[in-house]
Amino acid sequence: MEAQMLAPAAVLVAWSIFMLLWMTAVRLRALAKLESKASDAKPGARGEDLNGVLPDEVNWKAHNYTHLTETPTLFYAVTVIVALLGASGADVTAAWAYVALRIAHSLWQSMVNRIPVRLLLFTLSNLPLIYLAGRALQLALFQ
Repeated sequence: MEAQMLAPAAVLVAWSIFMLLWMTAVRLRALAKLESKASDAKPGARGEDLNGVLPDEVNWKAHNYTHLTETPTLFYAVTVIVALLGASGADVTAAWAYVALRIAHSLWQSMVNRIPVRLLLFTLSNLPLIYLAGRALQLALFQ
């Protein structure tokens, strides 16, 4: 059951790398179209400094990539804890549900980005995460 529990985490890592590559490609294409050269940027500029410079649709991919490095870190931790201590079928299902909802969230935010749906997807994705956090506690403290 360990491999089945870790597979969703591996898929989310691969998805995060896909989003990184998509964001990079879209941003480089948009930067190439700007009249000012990238070398004209002030020293120490960060990706977030491109908000208001690049079109919103370009920056949405970067915003989502940032989101994939935030809450999913909790998912990676609980996935490993549950995998090591004895995942059940329900745990594996919850992990896949989390990944599916995060991918749906990524696609929505990157292409449409209407807040009510994005918030719904984010909220729904937290339900399996909360379940898995509870399972990690249960397995770690009471097994």
